[in-house]
Amino acid sequence: MNWTALTVFIIFFIFVTVLGFYSARWRRGDLNQLNEWGLAGRRFGTVITWFLLGGDLYTAYTFIAVPALMFGAGAMGFFAVPYTILIYPFVFVVMPRLWSVSRKHGYITASDFVRGRFNSRTLALAVAITGILATMPYIALQLVGMQAVIQAMGFHGSGLVGELPLIIAFAILALYTYSSGLRAPASIAIVKDLMIYITILVAFFYIPYKLGGFGHIFDAAQEAYAAKNPPGSMILTSQSFFAYGSLALGSALALFLYPHSLTGVLSSSSRNTIKKNAALLPAYSLVLAFLTLLGMMALVAGVKVNSANDAVPQLFLAMFPDWFSGFAFAAIAIGALVPAAIMSIAAANLFTRNIYKEYINPNCTDQQESKMAKLVSLVVKVGALAFIIFLPLDYAINLQLLGGIWILQTFPAIIIGLYNNWFNRWALVLGWLVGMVSGTYMAFAAGLKSTYALHLFGFTLPGYAAIYALVLNFVVAIVLTFVFKALGMENGKDETVKEDYLTAS
Repeated sequence: MNWTALTVFIIFFIFVTVLGFYSARWRRGDLNQLNEWGLAGRRFGTVITWFLLGGDLYTAYTFIAVPALMFGAGAMGFFAVPYTILIYPFVFVVMPRLWSVSRKHGYITASDFVRGRFNSRTLALAVAITGILATMPYIALQLVGMQAVIQAMGFHGSGLVGELPLIIAFAILALYTYSSGLRAPASIAIVKDLMIYITILVAFFYIPYKLGGFGHIFDAAQEAYAAKNPPGSMILTSQSFFAYGSLALGSALALFLYPHSLTGVLSSSSRNTIKKNAALLPAYSLVLAFLTLLGMMALVAGVKVNSANDAVPQLFLAMFPDWFSGFAFAAIAIGALVPAAIMSIAAANLFTRNIYKEYINPNCTDQQESKMAKLVSLVVKVGALAFIIFLPLDYAINLQLLGGIWILQTFPAIIIGLYNNWFNRWALVLGWLVGMVSGTYMAFAAGLKSTYALHLFGFTLPGYAAIYALVLNFVVAIVLTFVFKALGMENGKDETVKEDYLTAS
Protein backbone atom coordinates (compact mmCIF):
# COMPACT_ATOMS: atom_id res chain seq x y z
CA MET A 1 0.00 0.00 0.00
CA ASN A 2 1.34 3.42 -0.98
CA TRP A 3 0.29 5.26 2.15
CA THR A 4 1.61 8.66 1.13
CA ALA A 5 -0.28 8.67 -2.17
CA LEU A 6 -3.36 7.26 -0.46
CA THR A 7 -3.33 9.95 2.24
CA VAL A 8 -3.13 12.80 -0.29
CA PHE A 9 -5.82 11.12 -2.37
CA ILE A 10 -8.18 10.81 0.61
CA ILE A 11 -7.67 14.47 1.65
CA PHE A 12 -8.76 15.76 -1.76
CA PHE A 13 -11.55 13.21 -2.02
CA ILE A 14 -12.99 14.30 1.32
CA PHE A 15 -12.77 17.94 0.21
CA VAL A 16 -14.81 17.40 -2.96
CA THR A 17 -17.28 15.22 -1.08
CA VAL A 18 -18.00 18.03 1.38
CA LEU A 19 -18.22 20.43 -1.55
CA GLY A 20 -20.68 18.11 -3.30
CA PHE A 21 -23.07 18.07 -0.36
CA TYR A 22 -22.67 21.80 0.30
CA SER A 23 -23.54 22.57 -3.33
CA ALA A 24 -27.24 22.17 -2.55
CA ARG A 25 -26.97 25.65 -0.94
CA TRP A 26 -25.23 27.20 -3.96
CA ARG A 27 -27.53 29.36 -6.08
CA ARG A 28 -30.30 27.97 -3.96
CA GLY A 29 -33.40 26.73 -5.71
CA ASP A 30 -36.26 24.36 -4.99
CA LEU A 31 -34.67 20.95 -5.57
CA ASN A 32 -38.14 19.41 -5.54
CA GLN A 33 -38.49 20.84 -9.05
CA LEU A 34 -36.85 18.80 -11.82
CA ASN A 35 -35.82 22.00 -13.60
CA GLU A 36 -33.82 22.98 -10.50
CA TRP A 37 -32.44 19.55 -9.56
CA GLY A 38 -31.66 18.38 -13.10
CA LEU A 39 -30.73 21.69 -14.82
CA ALA A 40 -29.87 23.96 -11.86
CA GLY A 41 -32.59 26.37 -12.95
CA ARG A 42 -30.85 27.02 -16.30
CA ARG A 43 -28.79 29.79 -14.69
CA PHE A 44 -25.15 28.87 -15.37
CA GLY A 45 -23.11 31.61 -17.04
CA THR A 46 -20.08 31.37 -19.32
CA VAL A 47 -17.47 30.46 -16.70
CA ILE A 48 -19.51 27.84 -14.84
CA THR A 49 -20.73 26.33 -18.11
CA TRP A 50 -17.12 26.12 -19.32
CA PHE A 51 -16.09 24.18 -16.22
CA LEU A 52 -19.26 22.07 -16.32
CA LEU A 53 -18.92 21.09 -19.98
CA GLY A 54 -15.19 20.57 -19.52
CA GLY A 55 -15.86 18.33 -16.54
CA ASP A 56 -18.64 16.69 -18.50
CA LEU A 57 -16.69 15.90 -21.65
CA TYR A 58 -13.08 15.51 -20.50
CA THR A 59 -13.19 12.61 -18.10
CA ALA A 60 -11.56 9.30 -17.24
CA TYR A 61 -11.87 8.86 -21.01
CA THR A 62 -9.07 11.41 -21.44
CA PHE A 63 -6.83 10.36 -18.54
CA ILE A 64 -7.21 6.58 -18.80
CA ALA A 65 -8.90 5.35 -21.98
CA VAL A 66 -7.26 7.46 -24.71
CA PRO A 67 -3.67 7.09 -23.39
CA ALA A 68 -4.35 3.37 -22.95
CA LEU A 69 -5.16 3.05 -26.66
CA MET A 70 -2.03 5.05 -27.48
CA PHE A 71 -0.01 2.76 -25.19
CA GLY A 72 -1.33 -0.38 -26.85
CA ALA A 73 -1.88 0.54 -30.50
CA GLY A 74 -0.02 3.74 -31.27
CA ALA A 75 -1.23 6.41 -33.69
CA MET A 76 -4.84 5.18 -33.76
CA GLY A 77 -5.21 6.47 -30.20
CA PHE A 78 -4.76 10.02 -31.43
CA PHE A 79 -8.17 10.03 -33.18
CA ALA A 80 -9.68 11.66 -30.09
CA VAL A 81 -7.76 14.89 -30.69
CA PRO A 82 -9.16 15.84 -34.13
CA TYR A 83 -12.65 14.77 -33.10
CA THR A 84 -12.69 17.25 -30.21
CA ILE A 85 -11.63 19.94 -32.69
CA LEU A 86 -14.36 19.00 -35.17
CA ILE A 87 -17.13 19.21 -32.62
CA TYR A 88 -16.98 22.86 -31.56
CA PRO A 89 -18.00 24.54 -34.85
CA PHE A 90 -20.92 22.10 -34.79
CA VAL A 91 -21.80 23.17 -31.24
CA PHE A 92 -21.53 26.87 -32.15
CA VAL A 93 -24.04 26.50 -34.98
CA VAL A 94 -26.46 23.84 -33.73
CA MET A 95 -26.74 23.94 -29.95
CA PRO A 96 -28.07 27.51 -29.58
CA ARG A 97 -31.10 26.39 -31.61
CA LEU A 98 -31.76 23.54 -29.17
CA TRP A 99 -31.28 25.88 -26.19
CA SER A 100 -33.78 28.41 -27.59
CA VAL A 101 -36.56 25.99 -28.42
CA SER A 102 -36.06 24.16 -25.11
CA ARG A 103 -36.19 27.39 -23.14
CA LYS A 104 -39.32 28.48 -24.99
CA HIS A 105 -41.24 25.24 -24.37
CA GLY A 106 -39.70 24.10 -21.08
CA TYR A 107 -37.97 21.07 -22.58
CA ILE A 108 -35.58 19.35 -20.17
CA THR A 109 -34.43 16.49 -22.42
CA ALA A 110 -33.84 15.82 -26.11
CA SER A 111 -36.84 13.48 -25.99
CA ASP A 112 -39.02 16.39 -24.89
CA PHE A 113 -37.97 18.25 -28.03
CA VAL A 114 -38.57 15.25 -30.31
CA ARG A 115 -41.99 14.71 -28.74
CA GLY A 116 -42.95 18.31 -29.47
CA ARG A 117 -41.38 18.52 -32.92
CA PHE A 118 -42.80 15.29 -34.38
CA ASN A 119 -45.76 14.76 -32.06
CA SER A 120 -44.59 11.19 -31.52
CA ARG A 121 -44.53 9.49 -28.14
CA THR A 122 -42.91 6.43 -29.73
CA LEU A 123 -40.02 8.38 -31.25
CA ALA A 124 -39.51 10.26 -27.98
CA LEU A 125 -39.43 6.93 -26.14
CA ALA A 126 -36.85 5.57 -28.59
CA VAL A 127 -34.63 8.61 -28.01
CA ALA A 128 -35.01 8.28 -24.23
CA ILE A 129 -34.17 4.57 -24.19
CA THR A 130 -31.16 5.17 -26.42
CA GLY A 131 -29.89 7.98 -24.21
CA ILE A 132 -30.16 5.89 -21.06
CA LEU A 133 -28.56 2.86 -22.72
CA ALA A 134 -25.67 4.86 -24.20
CA THR A 135 -25.00 6.54 -20.86
CA MET A 136 -24.46 3.24 -19.03
CA PRO A 137 -21.13 2.28 -20.65
CA TYR A 138 -19.95 5.89 -20.39
CA ILE A 139 -20.52 5.88 -16.62
CA ALA A 140 -18.84 2.47 -16.50
CA LEU A 141 -15.80 4.03 -18.19
CA GLN A 142 -15.56 6.51 -15.31
CA LEU A 143 -15.67 3.66 -12.82
CA VAL A 144 -12.88 1.89 -14.73
CA GLY A 145 -10.78 5.04 -14.35
CA MET A 146 -11.41 5.16 -10.62
CA GLN A 147 -10.65 1.46 -10.36
CA ALA A 148 -7.29 1.95 -12.09
CA VAL A 149 -6.05 4.62 -9.66
CA ILE A 150 -7.36 2.76 -6.61
CA GLN A 151 -5.46 -0.35 -7.65
CA ALA A 152 -2.35 1.71 -8.38
CA MET A 153 -2.32 2.84 -4.74
CA GLY A 154 -2.19 -0.76 -3.57
CA PHE A 155 -5.73 -2.16 -3.36
CA HIS A 156 -5.37 -5.55 -5.01
CA GLY A 157 -7.70 -7.77 -3.00
CA SER A 158 -10.15 -10.08 -4.72
CA GLY A 159 -13.90 -10.17 -4.37
CA LEU A 160 -15.77 -7.65 -2.24
CA VAL A 161 -12.68 -6.53 -0.29
CA GLY A 162 -10.84 -5.57 -3.47
CA GLU A 163 -13.82 -3.63 -4.80
CA LEU A 164 -14.67 -1.97 -1.47
CA PRO A 165 -12.90 1.38 -2.17
CA LEU A 166 -14.70 1.69 -5.51
CA ILE A 167 -18.02 0.83 -3.87
CA ILE A 168 -17.46 3.48 -1.18
CA ALA A 169 -16.58 6.16 -3.75
CA PHE A 170 -19.56 5.07 -5.83
CA ALA A 171 -21.90 5.36 -2.82
CA ILE A 172 -20.63 8.84 -1.95
CA LEU A 173 -21.15 9.96 -5.54
CA ALA A 174 -24.68 8.59 -5.48
CA LEU A 175 -25.54 10.39 -2.24
CA TYR A 176 -24.36 13.88 -3.16
CA THR A 177 -25.88 13.58 -6.62
CA TYR A 178 -29.20 12.69 -4.97
CA SER A 179 -28.85 15.55 -2.52
CA SER A 180 -27.58 18.42 -4.69
CA GLY A 181 -28.44 17.56 -8.28
CA LEU A 182 -26.51 19.30 -11.09
CA ARG A 183 -25.10 21.92 -8.71
CA ALA A 184 -22.77 19.29 -7.18
CA PRO A 185 -20.82 18.30 -10.31
CA ALA A 186 -20.80 21.94 -11.48
CA SER A 187 -19.03 23.13 -8.32
CA ILE A 188 -16.70 20.12 -8.14
CA ALA A 189 -15.81 20.56 -11.81
CA ILE A 190 -13.99 23.80 -10.96
CA VAL A 191 -11.72 21.98 -8.49
CA LYS A 192 -11.32 19.02 -10.82
CA ASP A 193 -10.25 21.11 -13.81
CA LEU A 194 -7.68 23.07 -11.79
CA MET A 195 -6.19 19.80 -10.50
CA ILE A 196 -6.08 18.30 -13.99
CA TYR A 197 -4.37 21.35 -15.48
CA ILE A 198 -1.74 21.28 -12.72
CA THR A 199 -1.17 17.55 -13.22
CA ILE A 200 -0.83 17.71 -16.99
CA LEU A 201 1.47 20.76 -16.94
CA VAL A 202 3.81 19.05 -14.51
CA ALA A 203 3.63 15.77 -16.44
CA PHE A 204 4.24 17.41 -19.80
CA PHE A 205 7.49 19.02 -18.68
CA TYR A 206 8.77 16.68 -15.96
CA ILE A 207 8.26 13.25 -17.57
CA PRO A 208 9.99 14.11 -20.89
CA TYR A 209 12.85 15.56 -18.85
CA LYS A 210 13.16 12.26 -16.96
CA LEU A 211 12.96 10.24 -20.20
CA GLY A 212 15.56 12.20 -22.15
CA GLY A 213 13.36 14.59 -24.13
CA PHE A 214 10.68 14.22 -26.78
CA GLY A 215 13.14 13.28 -29.51
CA HIS A 216 14.25 10.23 -27.54
CA ILE A 217 10.65 9.41 -26.60
CA PHE A 218 9.50 9.35 -30.24
CA ASP A 219 12.50 7.29 -31.39
CA ALA A 220 12.16 4.78 -28.57
CA ALA A 221 8.38 4.55 -29.03
CA GLN A 222 8.75 3.64 -32.71
CA GLU A 223 10.98 0.72 -31.76
CA ALA A 224 8.68 -0.35 -28.93
CA TYR A 225 5.59 -0.32 -31.17
CA ALA A 226 7.37 -2.38 -33.83
CA ALA A 227 8.22 -5.01 -31.20
CA LYS A 228 4.62 -5.41 -30.08
CA ASN A 229 2.47 -8.38 -31.08
CA PRO A 230 0.49 -7.33 -33.05
CA PRO A 231 2.79 -4.42 -33.92
CA GLY A 232 1.65 -0.85 -33.36
CA SER A 233 2.82 2.25 -35.17
CA MET A 234 3.43 5.94 -34.59
CA ILE A 235 2.33 6.67 -38.15
CA LEU A 236 -1.01 5.55 -39.58
CA THR A 237 -0.84 2.99 -42.35
CA SER A 238 -2.96 3.52 -45.47
CA GLN A 239 -5.24 0.69 -44.33
CA SER A 240 -6.01 2.66 -41.16
CA PHE A 241 -6.98 5.98 -42.75
CA PHE A 242 -10.71 5.33 -43.00
CA ALA A 243 -10.89 3.70 -39.57
CA TYR A 244 -9.14 6.71 -38.03
CA GLY A 245 -11.27 9.23 -39.90
CA SER A 246 -14.56 7.44 -39.21
CA LEU A 247 -13.73 7.15 -35.50
CA ALA A 248 -13.02 10.88 -35.34
CA LEU A 249 -16.12 11.87 -37.34
CA GLY A 250 -18.47 9.43 -35.61
CA SER A 251 -17.28 10.43 -32.16
CA ALA A 252 -17.62 14.13 -33.02
CA LEU A 253 -21.19 13.73 -34.27
CA ALA A 254 -22.12 11.66 -31.22
CA LEU A 255 -20.55 13.77 -28.48
CA PHE A 256 -23.27 16.39 -28.09
CA LEU A 257 -26.08 13.88 -28.55
CA TYR A 258 -25.25 12.27 -25.22
CA PRO A 259 -27.77 13.23 -22.52
CA HIS A 260 -25.05 14.59 -20.24
CA SER A 261 -23.71 16.91 -22.95
CA LEU A 262 -27.20 18.22 -23.66
CA THR A 263 -27.82 18.68 -19.94
CA GLY A 264 -24.75 20.93 -19.79
CA VAL A 265 -26.03 22.91 -22.77
CA LEU A 266 -29.58 23.31 -21.45
CA SER A 267 -28.37 24.44 -18.02
CA SER A 268 -26.74 27.49 -19.66
CA SER A 269 -28.26 30.91 -19.08
CA SER A 270 -28.29 32.06 -22.73
CA ARG A 271 -27.51 31.30 -26.36
CA ASN A 272 -24.41 33.48 -26.13
CA THR A 273 -23.11 31.39 -23.23
CA ILE A 274 -23.13 28.35 -25.50
CA LYS A 275 -21.42 30.21 -28.35
CA LYS A 276 -18.70 31.56 -26.05
CA ASN A 277 -18.05 28.08 -24.73
CA ALA A 278 -17.81 26.69 -28.24
CA ALA A 279 -14.96 29.16 -28.73
CA LEU A 280 -13.30 28.52 -25.34
CA LEU A 281 -13.60 24.73 -24.96
CA PRO A 282 -10.91 23.87 -27.57
CA ALA A 283 -8.43 24.73 -24.78
CA TYR A 284 -9.29 21.28 -23.45
CA SER A 285 -8.33 19.76 -26.82
CA LEU A 286 -4.78 20.97 -26.29
CA VAL A 287 -4.77 19.25 -22.90
CA LEU A 288 -6.15 16.09 -24.50
CA ALA A 289 -3.24 16.03 -26.97
CA PHE A 290 -0.81 16.18 -24.04
CA LEU A 291 -2.67 13.45 -22.20
CA THR A 292 -2.68 11.16 -25.23
CA LEU A 293 1.11 11.30 -25.36
CA LEU A 294 1.24 9.93 -21.80
CA GLY A 295 0.40 6.52 -23.26
CA MET A 296 3.50 6.72 -25.45
CA MET A 297 5.59 7.90 -22.52
CA ALA A 298 4.43 4.93 -20.43
CA LEU A 299 5.55 2.60 -23.22
CA VAL A 300 8.99 4.22 -23.42
CA ALA A 301 9.34 4.22 -19.63
CA GLY A 302 8.99 0.44 -19.70
CA VAL A 303 5.83 0.38 -17.59
CA LYS A 304 4.59 -3.20 -17.19
CA VAL A 305 0.83 -3.63 -16.80
CA ASN A 306 -1.72 -6.41 -17.08
CA SER A 307 -4.20 -4.00 -18.66
CA ALA A 308 -3.48 -0.99 -20.86
CA ASN A 309 -5.95 0.92 -18.67
CA ASP A 310 -3.31 0.91 -15.91
CA ALA A 311 -0.60 2.54 -18.05
CA VAL A 312 -0.98 6.16 -16.88
CA PRO A 313 -1.36 5.42 -13.14
CA GLN A 314 1.72 3.20 -13.24
CA LEU A 315 3.64 5.85 -15.20
CA PHE A 316 2.86 8.42 -12.52
CA LEU A 317 4.03 6.06 -9.78
CA ALA A 318 7.27 5.46 -11.65
CA MET A 319 7.98 9.13 -12.48
CA PHE A 320 6.57 11.24 -9.63
CA PRO A 321 7.17 11.35 -5.88
CA ASP A 322 4.42 9.57 -3.98
CA TRP A 323 2.73 12.75 -2.74
CA PHE A 324 2.31 14.11 -6.27
CA SER A 325 1.12 10.71 -7.51
CA GLY A 326 -1.62 10.91 -4.86
CA PHE A 327 -2.55 14.38 -6.12
CA ALA A 328 -2.66 13.16 -9.73
CA PHE A 329 -4.73 10.11 -8.75
CA ALA A 330 -7.19 12.38 -6.95
CA ALA A 331 -7.46 14.50 -10.12
CA ILE A 332 -8.23 11.39 -12.17
CA ALA A 333 -10.78 10.07 -9.67
CA ILE A 334 -12.51 13.43 -9.33
CA GLY A 335 -12.37 13.70 -13.11
CA ALA A 336 -14.36 10.48 -13.17
CA LEU A 337 -16.84 11.48 -10.46
CA VAL A 338 -17.92 14.75 -12.08
CA PRO A 339 -19.08 13.30 -15.42
CA ALA A 340 -20.51 10.20 -13.75
CA ALA A 341 -22.72 12.49 -11.66
CA ILE A 342 -23.85 14.53 -14.68
CA MET A 343 -24.49 11.38 -16.71
CA SER A 344 -26.64 9.81 -14.02
CA ILE A 345 -28.63 13.06 -13.67
CA ALA A 346 -29.15 13.26 -17.44
CA ALA A 347 -30.29 9.63 -17.67
CA ALA A 348 -32.62 10.17 -14.71
CA ASN A 349 -34.13 13.21 -16.43
CA LEU A 350 -34.84 11.10 -19.52
CA PHE A 351 -36.49 8.29 -17.59
CA THR A 352 -38.58 10.59 -15.44
CA ARG A 353 -39.79 12.95 -18.16
CA ASN A 354 -40.17 10.58 -21.07
CA ILE A 355 -40.99 7.20 -19.55
CA TYR A 356 -42.33 7.65 -16.01
CA LYS A 357 -44.38 10.80 -16.64
CA GLU A 358 -45.37 9.84 -20.18
CA TYR A 359 -46.41 6.22 -19.61
CA ILE A 360 -46.52 5.34 -15.91
CA ASN A 361 -47.82 8.35 -13.96
CA PRO A 362 -49.00 11.12 -16.31
CA ASN A 363 -50.55 13.06 -13.43
CA CYS A 364 -47.46 13.10 -11.22
CA THR A 365 -46.74 16.29 -9.29
CA ASP A 366 -43.52 18.27 -9.65
CA GLN A 367 -42.34 16.83 -6.33
CA GLN A 368 -43.02 13.25 -7.47
CA GLU A 369 -41.22 13.92 -10.74
CA SER A 370 -38.13 15.25 -8.96
CA LYS A 371 -38.12 12.43 -6.40
CA MET A 372 -38.34 9.81 -9.15
CA ALA A 373 -35.39 11.41 -10.98
CA LYS A 374 -33.31 11.30 -7.81
CA LEU A 375 -34.07 7.60 -7.31
CA VAL A 376 -33.36 6.73 -10.93
CA SER A 377 -30.00 8.52 -10.75
CA LEU A 378 -29.03 5.89 -8.17
CA VAL A 379 -30.29 2.99 -10.28
CA VAL A 380 -28.40 4.16 -13.37
CA LYS A 381 -25.10 3.98 -11.50
CA VAL A 382 -25.82 0.39 -10.49
CA GLY A 383 -26.60 -0.44 -14.11
CA ALA A 384 -23.24 0.98 -15.15
CA LEU A 385 -21.52 -1.53 -12.88
CA ALA A 386 -22.98 -4.33 -14.99
CA PHE A 387 -20.92 -3.15 -17.97
CA ILE A 388 -17.73 -3.49 -15.93
CA ILE A 389 -18.70 -6.94 -14.66
CA PHE A 390 -20.00 -8.53 -17.85
CA LEU A 391 -18.12 -6.92 -20.76
CA PRO A 392 -14.44 -7.45 -21.68
CA LEU A 393 -12.35 -4.36 -20.98
CA ASP A 394 -9.02 -4.75 -22.78
CA TYR A 395 -9.40 -1.09 -23.70
CA ALA A 396 -11.78 1.02 -21.61
CA ILE A 397 -12.27 3.32 -24.60
CA ASN A 398 -14.43 0.63 -26.21
CA LEU A 399 -17.10 1.39 -23.60
CA GLN A 400 -17.36 4.95 -24.86
CA LEU A 401 -17.27 3.86 -28.50
CA LEU A 402 -20.08 1.36 -27.84
CA GLY A 403 -22.21 4.14 -26.37
CA GLY A 404 -21.36 6.26 -29.40
CA ILE A 405 -22.79 3.65 -31.78
CA TRP A 406 -26.13 3.80 -29.98
CA ILE A 407 -26.45 7.53 -29.34
CA LEU A 408 -25.54 8.42 -32.93
CA GLN A 409 -28.75 6.74 -34.09
CA THR A 410 -30.70 9.67 -32.59
CA PHE A 411 -28.96 12.14 -34.95
CA PRO A 412 -31.74 12.24 -37.60
CA ALA A 413 -34.49 12.93 -35.07
CA ILE A 414 -32.62 15.48 -32.94
CA ILE A 415 -30.14 17.32 -35.15
CA ILE A 416 -32.02 17.20 -38.45
CA GLY A 417 -35.18 17.87 -36.44
CA LEU A 418 -33.72 21.18 -35.27
CA TYR A 419 -33.84 22.41 -38.87
CA ASN A 420 -36.93 20.76 -40.34
CA ASN A 421 -39.51 18.06 -39.70
CA TRP A 422 -39.56 16.65 -43.23
CA PHE A 423 -38.97 13.08 -42.04
CA ASN A 424 -42.03 10.99 -41.29
CA ARG A 425 -42.09 10.15 -37.59
CA TRP A 426 -42.60 6.41 -38.20
CA ALA A 427 -39.81 6.39 -40.79
CA LEU A 428 -37.52 7.88 -38.11
CA VAL A 429 -38.56 5.19 -35.63
CA LEU A 430 -37.87 2.37 -38.10
CA GLY A 431 -34.58 3.97 -39.22
CA TRP A 432 -33.56 4.22 -35.57
CA LEU A 433 -34.41 0.55 -35.05
CA VAL A 434 -32.34 -0.57 -38.05
CA GLY A 435 -29.42 1.57 -36.91
CA MET A 436 -29.54 0.24 -33.34
CA VAL A 437 -29.75 -3.41 -34.37
CA SER A 438 -27.10 -3.22 -37.08
CA GLY A 439 -24.73 -1.11 -34.97
CA THR A 440 -25.02 -3.44 -31.98
CA TYR A 441 -24.47 -6.47 -34.21
CA MET A 442 -21.33 -4.96 -35.74
CA ALA A 443 -19.94 -3.99 -32.33
CA PHE A 444 -20.31 -7.46 -30.88
CA ALA A 445 -19.28 -9.19 -34.12
CA ALA A 446 -16.02 -7.26 -33.89
CA GLY A 447 -15.55 -8.35 -30.27
CA LEU A 448 -16.33 -4.86 -28.94
CA LYS A 449 -13.34 -3.47 -30.79
CA SER A 450 -13.29 0.11 -31.99
CA THR A 451 -13.74 -0.72 -35.69
CA TYR A 452 -15.76 -3.14 -37.81
CA ALA A 453 -14.44 -4.59 -41.09
CA LEU A 454 -17.17 -3.98 -43.67
CA HIS A 455 -16.98 -6.31 -46.69
CA LEU A 456 -18.48 -4.54 -49.68
CA PHE A 457 -18.14 -5.30 -53.42
CA GLY A 458 -14.99 -7.33 -52.85
CA PHE A 459 -13.38 -4.65 -50.66
CA THR A 460 -12.76 -4.73 -46.91
CA LEU A 461 -13.21 -1.36 -45.24
CA PRO A 462 -12.49 -1.19 -41.49
CA GLY A 463 -14.39 1.70 -39.93
CA TYR A 464 -16.38 2.85 -36.92
CA ALA A 465 -19.60 0.84 -36.74
CA ALA A 466 -21.53 3.95 -35.66
CA ILE A 467 -21.03 5.55 -39.07
CA TYR A 468 -22.12 2.42 -40.95
CA ALA A 469 -25.21 2.08 -38.76
CA LEU A 470 -26.08 5.77 -39.18
CA VAL A 471 -25.91 5.44 -42.98
CA LEU A 472 -28.38 2.54 -42.81
CA ASN A 473 -30.52 4.58 -40.44
CA PHE A 474 -30.69 7.49 -42.88
CA VAL A 475 -31.36 5.27 -45.91
CA VAL A 476 -34.30 3.58 -44.20
CA ALA A 477 -35.69 6.88 -42.85
CA ILE A 478 -35.45 8.65 -46.22
CA VAL A 479 -36.94 5.80 -48.29
CA LEU A 480 -39.79 5.17 -45.85
CA THR A 481 -40.57 8.88 -45.60
CA PHE A 482 -41.19 8.97 -49.36
CA VAL A 483 -43.25 5.77 -49.11
CA PHE A 484 -45.36 6.94 -46.16
CA LYS A 485 -45.97 10.36 -47.71
CA ALA A 486 -47.04 8.67 -50.93
CA LEU A 487 -49.53 6.68 -48.85
CA GLY A 488 -50.89 9.88 -47.31
CA MET A 489 -49.38 9.40 -43.84
CA GLU A 490 -48.52 12.77 -42.30
CA ASN A 491 -46.78 13.84 -39.12
CA GLY A 492 -48.79 15.14 -36.23
CA LYS A 493 -48.95 18.82 -35.30
CA ASP A 494 -45.55 20.42 -34.65
CA GLU A 495 -45.82 22.49 -31.46
CA THR A 496 -42.78 24.60 -32.41
CA VAL A 497 -42.46 27.46 -34.90
CA LYS A 498 -39.45 28.92 -36.71
CA GLU A 499 -39.00 31.81 -34.25
CA ASP A 500 -38.69 29.40 -31.31
CA TYR A 501 -35.27 28.31 -32.57
CA LEU A 502 -33.87 31.82 -32.82
CA THR A 503 -35.02 33.58 -29.67
CA ALA A 504 -32.26 34.93 -27.42
CA SER A 505 -34.02 34.29 -24.10
